[in-house]
Amino acid sequence: MRLRTTLAAVGVAAALVLTGCAGGSGNNDGDSSGAALTIAKPDGAITTESHNPYLGDSSASKYGYAKVIFEPLALVNPTGDLGTTPWLAESVEWNDDYTELTVVPRADVKWSDGEDFTADDIVFTFNMYIDGKLNDTSALNLESATSDGDSVVLKFKESKYTAQARVLHTPIVPKHIWENIDDPNTDPLTGEGMAVGTGPYVLDSWTTESVNLKANPDYWGGDLAVPELHYVSYGDNAALTTALVSEEADWAQAFIPQIQDSFLAADDANHFLASPTAGAGTLFMNLQQKPFNDPALRQAIAWTVDRQAYVDVAREGASTPIWSVTGLGDLLADEIDAEYEGDVYSVDVDKAKQILTDAGYTWKDDKLIDPDGEAVSFSISVPAGWSDWNTEQALIAEELGEGLGIDVKVDQPDWGGWDAARQEGTFDMIIHWLEDTGNAYGLYTSTMDPKWIVDGKAQFNFGRYDNPAVTEALNTYANTSSDEERAAAVAVLEKAFATDVPAIPLGSHPLLGEFNTRNYVGWPSEDDQYASADPTQPAVVQILTKLKPAS
Repeated sequence: MRLRTTLAAVGVAAALVLTGCAGGSGNNDGDSSGAALTIAKPDGAITTESHNPYLGDSSASKYGYAKVIFEPLALVNPTGDLGTTPWLAESVEWNDDYTELTVVPRADVKWSDGEDFTADDIVFTFNMYIDGKLNDTSALNLESATSDGDSVVLKFKESKYTAQARVLHTPIVPKHIWENIDDPNTDPLTGEGMAVGTGPYVLDSWTTESVNLKANPDYWGGDLAVPELHYVSYGDNAALTTALVSEEADWAQAFIPQIQDSFLAADDANHFLASPTAGAGTLFMNLQQKPFNDPALRQAIAWTVDRQAYVDVAREGASTPIWSVTGLGDLLADEIDAEYEGDVYSVDVDKAKQILTDAGYTWKDDKLIDPDGEAVSFSISVPAGWSDWNTEQALIAEELGEGLGIDVKVDQPDWGGWDAARQEGTFDMIIHWLEDTGNAYGLYTSTMDPKWIVDGKAQFNFGRYDNPAVTEALNTYANTSSDEERAAAVAVLEKAFATDVPAIPLGSHPLLGEFNTRNYVGWPSEDDQYASADPTQPAVVQILTKLKPAS
């Protein structure tokens, strides 16, 4: 399944010009012609100034403002139609096996210091990875980046079918500035005139309390309705919620408990959008030890856990349940093999008990006893403070206790202890996210791929599932240029997942966004998920070009 291109090059540029409006004075006083937007996070003060878009711990990355200064070649929508929109490129085209990408740079684009943006900037950006000047943290594994007439050709050492977004979302930087940077892995880019990009906004001021940006007057996408962006960070979700309700902040990405009463009910202009992605909140079980080394127990649990309760209670509606035995959610329904269409789990305790009975389990005083005569008991672990998944822990303990007679202990360690256990395989059951590749590969590599186990530590596949036929199918899915071979591979993966139940997806792992429409309209919505409403995602630039003053 090729990621779909949703807008042609000319269409993008025209749409941006048509939806843009001239900015006003930038005061956030309710005047919709010139109101700034304050984008908030709940991460506490960020004390070190750094505008480097490649550093995960830079203030630009943590606040999110790097995304509106440094633009990518294209935007891959992680929700909605999962489509690809050319951005700093007029077009992007993969070869059949996804080892080569041809890019046509957008014409008449200038860097914010007035210099022309050219193909050389794209080549230079990617050559930094090839030359080893920039750490390849995204595992692009580039072979070459060269100009070919009006195009740039990127060649990779292996297929990027399952990593298209990682390539296309690479921030492009100006050669005329970055070629003079000694170490782009550490340079904070705080010198005068260093934070130069092609994006819709330019850096205006930086403090530990607020980072302010102004609209780029020469932006290639046309005039912008929002004249200023203010990035702030609050101590926690409660403080952030208060800021949103008091109109101190306008736009955020956070899980807000009881959001209807605490945020939405405060003002009809307040909105919340949960955008499903191909990823999922997932139960991982330690397949290497009792009781989860028995697939019958895993199957019984899959028929007992209530995915709708996960959505309604734990996630407070901010998700969609995943019932398919393949583990794939609604966004990936077109990848479900015909054998499993309509083959779904439900809450069926009688069926779960029959599976266990057939496998030699019994009950004593309403407690489940395994074939070795031992009571079945285990812990489910999620870091303390992860309120949605902490709630789900309690739900699962109740469902499995009342339904199957399993003693489930709720464990809420600090992050460090939880992280160590998931990597080292010393847990019983955890709730975790998946690698989101925008296709079925993300689920199956995350839950069944041995490649994630390095030096005894797991980055995914925490249960340590290992099946040579599945590993071969994963490699075929990722590397083949044949749609027929990929479909055959996914059939193998779905059969193994449905039969062996190496993990249990609960519900889509959504991208969240809280915003208000007091001053601007044009936001993503449930009916128009052209992007998620999460301001930390690459598509923040797309949203900002679509916003227009509220009438």
